[in-house]
Amino acid sequence: MPGIKRVLLTFCVLFLLPLGLHAAWWATQDRPRDWSTASWSSAGLLLPAKQTPDAMLRVYAARVGWWRGIFAHHTWIVVKDRDAPRYTRYDVVGWGAPVRTDNWAPDGRWFGQVPQQIASIEGPAAEALIPKVREAVRQYPFAKAGGYRAWPGPNSNTFVNFVLAAIPEAGIALPPTALGKDYRADGSVFGLTPSRTGVQFGLGGLIGVTAGWIEGVEVNVLGLVAGVDLRRPALKLPGFGRVGWRFQPVIGTAEAAPGKG
Repeated sequence: MPGIKRVLLTFCVLFLLPLGLHAAWWATQDRPRDWSTASWSSAGLLLPAKQTPDAMLRVYAARVGWWRGIFAHHTWIVVKDRDAPRYTRYDVVGWGAPVRTDNWAPDGRWFGQVPQQIASIEGPAAEALIPKVREAVRQYPFAKAGGYRAWPGPNSNTFVNFVLAAIPEAGIALPPTALGKDYRADGSVFGLTPSRTGVQFGLGGLIGVTAGWIEGVEVNVLGLVAGVDLRRPALKLPGFGRVGWRFQPVIGTAEAAPGKG
């Protein structure tokens, strides 16, 4: 029995305590009451496409609406070909046909929340990746109506991780609060991580363990993730996400720029 008590204590400290603290903080914030009063406008994170001739690939994440924002982000992918006059945004949503193209501004707020840039790849590196991204979007196995489940997946984060698995050379990992990212779209229980730098065990997105150089070490319990990032030192906590060193990979035109966050 002492072993069971230690397991329960560890679960409370690593999962329930940070989630409860973040829920308390979230409750103090002023949030839109429903989708119709929330802003979905551009957050001004992107220049007009005509002012950025280089090819570009970006991944964004923003807290979801209402109480779900306590523990979950929505993620999406934005691409632009070289000299293209516009960006293209890919999301998955929970109504109608799940895969959506350009339903919102590429850098738009999500339920009023300003998105966080997870990755930005520009220039020739982006040119090489964009065709693979588009092909992965076409191949997404849950693209038909009814192919969305908010929890434990497949959902918007399952979709983005499926696309990222098609471009492992990009070295992009979603935040731990991207609930549904650990739902393995191929239906397997064991396999490589999306970056192919490690391995992952998972049971339908409900229980799992991930260990990879890009993804770090993560334990998934009912979609909540706790772990550590060794490459970019940080803790990964339910609700809060990454707490530590922030890193935005920029390949092709600039060096990566670390900062605290």
